[in-house]
Amino acid sequence: MSIDHALLEEETIDLVRDLIRIETVNTGDAEIGDGEARAARYVATRLAEAGIGSEYVEPAPGRGNLVARIPGSDPSAGALVVHAHLDVVPVDGAWTVPPFAAEVLDDRRHGEVLYGRGAVDMKGFAGTVVAAARALRRARVVPRRDLVLAFFADEEAGGTWGAQWLVEHRRDLFDGATEAIGEVGGFSVPVAGVARRAYLLATAEKGVGWGILRARGTAGHASRPTRDSAVARIARAVAAVHDHEFPVRRTEATAAFLAAFGELTGRDLTGDGAGLDRELDRLGFVGEIARAGLRNTATPTVLSAGRKANVIPGEALAEIDTRILPGCEGEVEREVERLVGDGVEVEWRSMPPIAAPAGAPLVEALRAAVAADDPDGVVVPYLLPASTDNKNLARLGIAGYGFAPLRVPDDFDAFGMFHAVDERVPLSALRFGARVTARIFRTA
Repeated sequence: MSIDHALLEEETIDLVRDLIRIETVNTGDAEIGDGEARAARYVATRLAEAGIGSEYVEPAPGRGNLVARIPGSDPSAGALVVHAHLDVVPVDGAWTVPPFAAEVLDDRRHGEVLYGRGAVDMKGFAGTVVAAARALRRARVVPRRDLVLAFFADEEAGGTWGAQWLVEHRRDLFDGATEAIGEVGGFSVPVAGVARRAYLLATAEKGVGWGILRARGTAGHASRPTRDSAVARIARAVAAVHDHEFPVRRTEATAAFLAAFGELTGRDLTGDGAGLDRELDRLGFVGEIARAGLRNTATPTVLSAGRKANVIPGEALAEIDTRILPGCEGEVEREVERLVGDGVEVEWRSMPPIAAPAGAPLVEALRAAVAADDPDGVVVPYLLPASTDNKNLARLGIAGYGFAPLRVPDDFDAFGMFHAVDERVPLSALRFGARVTARIFRTA
């Protein structure tokens, strides 16, 4: 039997709207209510209606996760994990519509648009995954490989009660899995000067390191300044980190991105200095995405010293956020420690970068799935400068890719919707994503 695409598309929209209406705001606290639990149980119910069993896991009260496995026709093929997180970030700012009402508004440029926290990040894909699984079961289609459908809690706070917990305590749920797809990627972006679209595929993610800088000095009364001021020492250290620019490093993912966009646009993206910066500027927000993957970064974010204006504190602290390219593990930490100099201690905690092969057969399957619906679309690898649950799955040897397909209008920045006021997605993009996702399920 063939898949009823009209029903698939409408179910996708209905499921996404239902999930948005379940408030799953993650503040980062351990106790945030039962929103994630209700969302996971809702997904379990909708899968069960199609005869798909699942396992619900609640590591802490209200922190619900759900994992389902759909057997494939080829037992020798590694299972594919398809994952989405059910939590969303808090709501700030003045929204056009209530952020959890899942209202659909007409937009003169983008057609019907669904508003709501999680529309893109990432209840849109969660609903799409459920709808695609239901469509395959209705059509009695057996996927080529096992599909492990995972709906995680707590991604927005690092996965302590979600993917991280399951990887550490229930790795059996991912037995036989070799690859995974989730966020952030799959959204179409315009190719400047060419009537084609690029669908960005995250084949790598920067690592994340957090450093606490600590300087000590002689405390005393401010009327008698000391030469070994902790405040001055930490200020010099922070300035040195801020002023430093790491060199351009072309990882496999970034090199593939620059080669593809160079070929598509005819621009010279082979340099590594001002010329490359100028060419990336001409690519618009797409160039900014590429630029973020070219260098390691170290960014001061928090300063803390003293409690009273007339007291010289004996200690001053600063915190920095570092983003680390694949292959540069340890290098950034050493450079930061060199920059801050003697007299400043640095304490680190980090998550390493990850990278998956840009030329894997799965990548070709994704390309084919997109091309069937958009012959002018091209899937282009890139390096994600942030983190997803793929980092947790990588601890099990699972190669992670960011690809939640959406074809959006050229002037619609899907990346800009993450954590934004008036987060939204065109319904046409969800319909496209549903068709492509169902095709991936069948053939990947």
